[in-house]
Amino acid sequence: MSPGSRNEIDLEIARLKHRKPTLVVRSRVLHEFRVLLTEKGYMEVETPQIVPQPAPERHIDPIPVESCYLHTSPEICMKRLFAAGYDRIFQICKCFRKSERGSKHLPEFTMLEWYRAGIDYRGLMEDTESLISEVVRRIRSDYRITYRGEEIDFNPPWERISVEGAFERYAGVVLGEVRAAGDFEEVLVRRVEPRLGRGIPTFLYDFPAPMAAMAKRKKDASTIEERFELYVAGLELANGFTELNDREEQRGRLQDEMKARREAGKSTFPMPERFLEAVGYMPDGAGIAVGIDRLIMVLADKEDIMDVVTFTPEEL
Repeated sequence: MSPGSRNEIDLEIARLKHRKPTLVVRSRVLHEFRVLLTEKGYMEVETPQIVPQPAPERHIDPIPVESCYLHTSPEICMKRLFAAGYDRIFQICKCFRKSERGSKHLPEFTMLEWYRAGIDYRGLMEDTESLISEVVRRIRSDYRITYRGEEIDFNPPWERISVEGAFERYAGVVLGEVRAAGDFEEVLVRRVEPRLGRGIPTFLYDFPAPMAAMAKRKKDASTIEERFELYVAGLELANGFTELNDREEQRGRLQDEMKARREAGKSTFPMPERFLEAVGYMPDGAGIAVGIDRLIMVLADKEDIMDVVTFTPEEL
């Protein structure tokens, strides 16, 4: 063994030892989610991570594996179970997205998803704050934590603000005018998101359509989707919505996503037909995806996602 390689191993061992306290927090978070969801009557499920057809999303690129793809989330397989009568299910799994790397992104990351029949996105917000706040309390023995020098109080109830209200309050703009100018994403990312979840977690809800291909539209406002995102100290932690269970509308939405991918010069793939056939059998309900790595960043007070996983792609 050369001196250089020994030095590299020494550095790696030191790095992994340094991460151990954070990885202990990670282990406890995963354990507590499993315990609490099971206590609430949810069944843990496992679905394949290699799928023949991912759900097309214009801004998310799947990683191909031979003639299939690594899933970008377990959503379409879990919803097939949801359609088959599994009315309370959850899954903690690895997900994969191409070309995602930064202080808050990894191409391989951990997701918690759960689905519950009989509620809409507002009921899901209540379930989310109840579950996550209890995990925080069990991990930190308090609802209050410090993240990047800022105290965050997870004790429910949390703040709720509509997208329209947030754009007016934090950016001083009218949502309709911003959308007409094509500046929605820029204003959201640069001027709104950094102001959300300050001091208390915040649900940003009622997104303009089309912002989520699988979310149900509000009955009294067809241009609004029953969707929310959860923020803590400007960091997005979760995305949830009332589930769209109209088969034909869902097919049309995914066709629009595929068209957008094609027009952007991105890869296309066959439609997930078995999922689309199951959509019409889904009960009224809601589901959410929680970014486990980002939540651990908050609980362990880490600024970079690389500090909350065992190995990053560059360390393999």
